[in-house]
Amino acid sequence: MRRVATLFSALALGLATLSWAAGTTAHAAAPSPSAPSAEGRAVSTQEQRAAVHFWTAERLRTAQDVTTLSAARTAKLAAPAPTTGERVTVPPLPGPTAPVPVSVSAPSPRATSPAPWTGGGLISTTAGKVFFQNASGGTFACSATVANSDNKSVVLTAGHCTVDAATGTGYRNWVFIPGYNNGNRPYGTFTARRLFWDGQYVSTQGNANWDYAFAVMDTLNGRTLADTVGAQGIAFNSQTGRHVHSFGYGGSAAEGNGERLNHCEGDEFADAGRPGSTMWGIDCVQTGGSSGGSFLADFSGGGGYLIGNISVSAGTNEYHPTLGNEALGLYQQAGAA
Repeated sequence: MRRVATLFSALALGLATLSWAAGTTAHAAAPSPSAPSAEGRAVSTQEQRAAVHFWTAERLRTAQDVTTLSAARTAKLAAPAPTTGERVTVPPLPGPTAPVPVSVSAPSPRATSPAPWTGGGLISTTAGKVFFQNASGGTFACSATVANSDNKSVVLTAGHCTVDAATGTGYRNWVFIPGYNNGNRPYGTFTARRLFWDGQYVSTQGNANWDYAFAVMDTLNGRTLADTVGAQGIAFNSQTGRHVHSFGYGGSAAEGNGERLNHCEGDEFADAGRPGSTMWGIDCVQTGGSSGGSFLADFSGGGGYLIGNISVSAGTNEYHPTLGNEALGLYQQAGAA
């Protein structure tokens, strides 16, 4: 069975119906977002080449699945709540071949167990696995999702999948494999050229309210990531308390040991269990390896709008940070990189 990493010891941390018009580009220039406390890491071309060779099939197989954050992390050092403003949305972008429409069951408010995703559609190409190495040389796995952006190269993931919050050191050999399934890389391995995380995630030593990050992937064979596989839409300052879907590569045996994409859905509720939390969650929980996976609203035809990423698990619930003005500013920087 795949090893599951306990994050803070192993990593030294502790809307509307979709409109998929071909050629759609993303412009998230709406109201001026709050100036983000942006931090990140640039990756040299030499490092990217090394990352491609580093991730052999054996290393993919033995990488430890990073656990979702513990519930206590929402209270780790107080931090200002994310600021909100006018809603900003960027529509989904289909890949070279339009996604096959899939039927989605009627809302099921208590879909309490993750299940294999067999519906196909845009999520099957835009969700994928992240692999990275920490400063001590350990190898780890998370989840991420392609987000439509101006440069067509951005993925949304968790802050704890990009940086050690205890030291502020960004992870290395960072790659994204869209459509990952049982070791297969159907669209190739994309290497990160920039990582962006919110500085408040580090300054609070891992407060989960700020546990989101964006990675900018380099082109592969002359094509951008979104031109290769498509991209999900993304929404900032989005309405909360809606029916949502989450996707990730959980590492338990019941979830396929991190080798397949799994799905949860449910009606969102506010995280009322911990003082200072601004997170929202559902009554379903995916395990280690799902960190960074998507929360999607307005889900139809295999696609929707990203409203957050899998971050915290508590009992039978999983939670995501909200994407407010600070996340919007970070996303805009990633999209312009």
